Amino acid sequence: MMQDEIQIRVRYAETDQMGIVHHGKYAIYLEMARIEWLRKLGISYRKMEEEGLGLPVVSLSINFKKSAYYDDLITVKTTLKKAPTALVEFEYEILNDLQQILCTATVVLAFLDMKTRRPTRPPKYFLEALNS
Repeated sequence: MMQDEIQIRVRYAETDQMGIVHHGKYAIYLEMARIEWLRKLGISYRKMEEEGLGLPVVSLSINFKKSAYYDDLITVKTTLKKAPTALVEFEYEILNDLQQILCTATVVLAFLDMKTRRPTRPPKYFLEALNS
């Protein structure tokens, strides 16, 4: 389905004393890539929240292959796995500058009505952006 990619320079604060990216930082990289994926479709996450729609993570799975290091330029590839329902699922690959896969990941989010705290369908403009 729809794919996008962004590049991120690993910052010193994201690493341990050995200069290796801490495993917890990868979830942040995935979120950055997902928000940019939405932005490139013309969808503002901020606007969605202002309209009372949230996208909480319901599942996160990361499979680590190699380490990323301080000052590496990594590429995060984001792919929409299938058409969204009340859930939306993304697959990711994070690569180093040699195009080696550092990790693969899957994230599932739920469209959530923030007033009722109940799952809901994606907004019409979300689905239209996917079809354009």
